[in-house]
Amino acid sequence: MKALALLLLPSLLVAELPDIQSVPPDLVVPALSEGTPAAGKRVRLGLNILYLPTDWRPDTKWPVIVELAGNGGYKNKYGDVSTGLPEGSNLGYGLSAGRGFIWLCVPYLNAKGDQVAITWWGDKPGYDPQPTLKHLRESVQSVCRDFSGNQAKVVLAGFSRGAIACNYLGLHDDETAKLWCAFFAYSHYDGVKKWPYPGSDRESALARLKRLGNRPQFICGEGANAQETEQYLRPLLPSADLTFLSTGFRNHNDAWTLRPSPARDKAREWLRGMTQK
Repeated sequence: MKALALLLLPSLLVAELPDIQSVPPDLVVPALSEGTPAAGKRVRLGLNILYLPTDWRPDTKWPVIVELAGNGGYKNKYGDVSTGLPEGSNLGYGLSAGRGFIWLCVPYLNAKGDQVAITWWGDKPGYDPQPTLKHLRESVQSVCRDFSGNQAKVVLAGFSRGAIACNYLGLHDDETAKLWCAFFAYSHYDGVKKWPYPGSDRESALARLKRLGNRPQFICGEGANAQETEQYLRPLLPSADLTFLSTGFRNHNDAWTLRPSPARDKAREWLRGMTQK
């Protein structure tokens, strides 16, 4: 498969990589349903979007994928779009194929904590993350309490803004950092470059990174995105449990996980390893 060879060539330009549209999807994210959460249903639960796997039972503890979306208002020349809303996310469903994992998509909140933030978190210019962090912690606690999520097997995943947020929010403080067993960051990474919110500098990012400990991270991206992160991160954490991988596609689009590819196979293998220990 062409994508397999391209995984081994991180120096290729993004434009030379295949488009995700060249690979037919083998998964379709279930439409949002009304009513009570149940096995195989994807429902709105307050500000969150909750999916219980098709094999879900309340008498079993389930690993949880908590997902954070990319910035909204995004569209590129390849037709990739990000709405910034939790219902637009795809990673958790693509990685699990709808079985074996609870999938919870959590939004970022404005400074008042009463509306979804489409770009970043909080409001300009302060971008206060505290309302989002509070909601994130409460969401993890409630899904584990109410839907048999396994508190010891919660993976934080994110695309673009969400990939940065894996560390910026996920490792922001000790209380939040202790929630996760592993992290899946797709496209971008906290500290690689500066962004418009306070604390995006490398010194601040390194302070957050100290909270990672020995937990694993799967870091992937289109083109050479993950390799750029590896150049930044490996010297800082030479013995850390880090996996770096190109998706093999040119797209800035989390729908790559809805299509078969060598990268998805590796990501799924990694995820199973994180949650079956």
